[in-house]
Amino acid sequence: MLLLADDPISATRGDKASASDAAAYRSALTAIVSDPSNDLLVVVNETDKPLATMQLTRIPGMARRGSTRLLIEAVRVRSDNRSSGIGSAMMRWVTGSAAPALEASLVQLTSDEARQDAHRFYERLGFVGSHRGFKYRVG
Repeated sequence: MLLLADDPISATRGDKASASDAAAYRSALTAIVSDPSNDLLVVVNETDKPLATMQLTRIPGMARRGSTRLLIEAVRVRSDNRSSGIGSAMMRWVTGSAAPALEASLVQLTSDEARQDAHRFYERLGFVGSHRGFKYRVG
């Protein structure tokens, strides 16, 4: 919850780390960890304080001859630890270890248009901005 609020773009979407939202975050976390298609990576420091996180979702698919995709969501590194190599290490682990272990032939993610620094980061790691994403807000 705090890592989401530590991001200015997430904060504009309502991730404010308010105590009144704790139940909603707990419910979401329970749903994520109870679904075998999901994994949650949390990087902690020597005192077990969260430094970074990401959610991984394995998606079996019909396209690309039945390829499995690994979707990366909610990548966050605590603001005082950005540019320290944590994010690069996390992404290398996903592409080099997690995706092959899950038999995923494609790793994909979306990134807000405003996150130009993040786009350069992903491109340096070999990700290609090959598609345009769309969202529809319900309610």
